[in-house]
Amino acid sequence: MDSGEKRLNELGYKQELRREMTLFKTLAISFSTMTLFTGITPLYGSSLLYAGPATLVWGWIVVTFFTWFVGVAMAEICSSFPTTGSLYFWAAHLAGPKWGPFASWCCAWLETIGLIAGIGTQAYAGSQTLQSIILLCTGTNKDGGYYAPRWLFLCMYMGLTIIWAVLNTFALEVIAFIDIISIWWQVIGGLAIVIMLPLVALTTQSASYVFTHFETASESTGISNVVYAAILSVLVSQYSLYGYDAAAHLTEETKGADKNGPIAILSSIGIISIFGWAYILALTFSIQDPSYLYDPTNETAGAFVPAQILYDAFHGRYHNATGAIILLFIIWGSFFFGGLSITTSAARVVSKVT
Repeated sequence: MDSGEKRLNELGYKQELRREMTLFKTLAISFSTMTLFTGITPLYGSSLLYAGPATLVWGWIVVTFFTWFVGVAMAEICSSFPTTGSLYFWAAHLAGPKWGPFASWCCAWLETIGLIAGIGTQAYAGSQTLQSIILLCTGTNKDGGYYAPRWLFLCMYMGLTIIWAVLNTFALEVIAFIDIISIWWQVIGGLAIVIMLPLVALTTQSASYVFTHFETASESTGISNVVYAAILSVLVSQYSLYGYDAAAHLTEETKGADKNGPIAILSSIGIISIFGWAYILALTFSIQDPSYLYDPTNETAGAFVPAQILYDAFHGRYHNATGAIILLFIIWGSFFFGGLSITTSAARVVSKVT
């Protein structure tokens, strides 16, 4: 008998799903749910505008530090309760017989709402990236490039969610295979972006600008309170360092889940912690003109700051946008894989809630 199934029997929990997932497959889904680019890319521009690069860069370190505490605690509990219900099953047992049902109910619905919202944010940010790719492929905002209107943006958004839903009707083995592609896509693609972008950029920002420059933009954001602006700037890190509980949702389908579930949780946090900070540094060092990033008349219509950073770097060096388009496509792939994984995780949560 599998060690995870044995632990379920000790808890009086009936095994309902087949154990087909290996450690690497579970890690792939957990990593893909967190994703390397999908949290940082859509919120990078607004976080940079709120309080400048220093808060953005150091905020990642602070959030990572506290995320490890949550991750270690979650891994320990996952080892003891390797159930598909995961978080709300844990809440029911840890809160005791009196408060257990209420704690489980709150946890289940908050988690369900969060995951469903996560699907929406992945689809929205993925559509933003695709919108920028189309714009740069057809020219630029200055050269008559095609900037997708709202109706087409909505179609792209709906198309992504439908594709993810359809793919999740297939066996988990299919999803796991796609997520194995995802983890290599993001690791190799992430390395390419982190290494290439600063090398390609004609000029790079100084270390003092990246690590110490703090500046609010109250005229643009409407926020004059320094503390509040700094808190909002850290949101990019808080949004990015989530989703590692996906491994816990799959424990009933994972071989040796009492060991492999916790390993997948901690490994996904570790990978994202390192690559995420490197990605933030690569983007920030490669900024050519901070004020130009938000100009509505710039090449990307001021709508997507990372796209403008990529464009400035490659166009400045090679006088064309090909390199920027390729890297944006890598980022878009991350959104596609991430949305698929979050849909998988949400399906597991909802199936147990109902």
